Amino acid sequence: MTEASAVQGRVSGRQITAAVIGNALEFYDFTTYALFATELGRTFFPAHTAFESLMASLLTLGVGFLSRPVGALVIGRVGDRLGRRPAMLLSFGLMGLGILGLVLIPPYAAIGALAPALLVLCRLIQGFALGGEVGPTTAFLIEAARPGRRGLVGAWQSASQAVASLAGATAGLALSQFLTPVQLDAFGWRIAFGLGVLVLPFGLWLRRGLPETLHQDEPVAGPEGQGWRIHVRPMLLGLMMIISFTTSTYVLLYMTTFTSETLHMSRGASFAASVANGVSGVVFTLLGGALSDRLGRRPVMIASRTLFLLCTLPAFLLMLRFRNAPTVMLCTGVMSAFSSMSVGAALVAMSESMRKDMRSTGLAVIYALGVTVFGGVAQPFVLWLIRATASPVAPAWYMMAAALVGIIAMCMMPETRPVDAGAGAAA
Repeated sequence: MTEASAVQGRVSGRQITAAVIGNALEFYDFTTYALFATELGRTFFPAHTAFESLMASLLTLGVGFLSRPVGALVIGRVGDRLGRRPAMLLSFGLMGLGILGLVLIPPYAAIGALAPALLVLCRLIQGFALGGEVGPTTAFLIEAARPGRRGLVGAWQSASQAVASLAGATAGLALSQFLTPVQLDAFGWRIAFGLGVLVLPFGLWLRRGLPETLHQDEPVAGPEGQGWRIHVRPMLLGLMMIISFTTSTYVLLYMTTFTSETLHMSRGASFAASVANGVSGVVFTLLGGALSDRLGRRPVMIASRTLFLLCTLPAFLLMLRFRNAPTVMLCTGVMSAFSSMSVGAALVAMSESMRKDMRSTGLAVIYALGVTVFGGVAQPFVLWLIRATASPVAPAWYMMAAALVGIIAMCMMPETRPVDAGAGAAA
């Protein structure tokens, strides 16, 4: 029995952890940056006004998205040619290099303009690595799982983002309680990023032990010999869905800044909003994946994304009306729940709609393009949108428009759940 055939259907918790740890580190890094965007702005981008400093910080966060499509093509192709495991090792190693560099960069006060330049370089390295992370890891998860468990196992890719967001928010909340604002500016944010660095050796060790799934037998999603032509439709629909997901994901991560800068609530309350986002994301992403194994990918992702569309505006109005921590946590948690349920099922559906020999690159490219264009600018765009419209409800309309784009694509996406998956899920 080959290594590939041996793994199929018996994916272990250790293998799931190894596969998703890179994606988790990405979102821990992003969440931590978003949480400490104000402190990072003052450290690396001293300016005349707080708005200018924060905007520069958020734009630098977005710079890392520019290199994602290149990383998607390079590392995604490695995954389709050499295997999922070497691609995952490459992306994780580069990711670690970027986050370690960020921790060690001296402030602007010490080295001047070199400080923001090095910060941009670290973000570009991270972006390259992360561009090629989702494709190979999602491909591994659905190839390692039996057909009736693909939804649940594949959902761990998205759930890991919520776990990481929760970890980042918890770290931020703890640091805000024990450190003064001056200490947060000086070194508190470095401690938060440093906690992410600690998982690097563990993650590399886990990934080195993964079996390879590229060469195992699997029914193909389309005829051979037609190249990328058979993937144009699923990739376009997938891109529309990624645009919808990445907009809601990154705007929900912005809720920490929104709570403190727009609602003018305490830092503790703003971190609590991210905790609610993380907890809700973990639970409902996995629930959505499990339900998609029983009911199908389409009904789960369409119903939950529609509920997200309907609840977004009332949630923002409630937060503006009451402006207290319980309301912010409740509203953020509900929006996160409906958004997360659709993401896990949709990533699996996108992967299942592609031929195996093109799956890693295809998923990596559409994910990287969607996140680059809409994720990278989400937070600075929302900051600008609120200021330009003088309306704190503006982020709600932005997310609702993106949700509608996703729903249209989901309605056009064929069902990809294997015909015997329902029985397998119940087994």
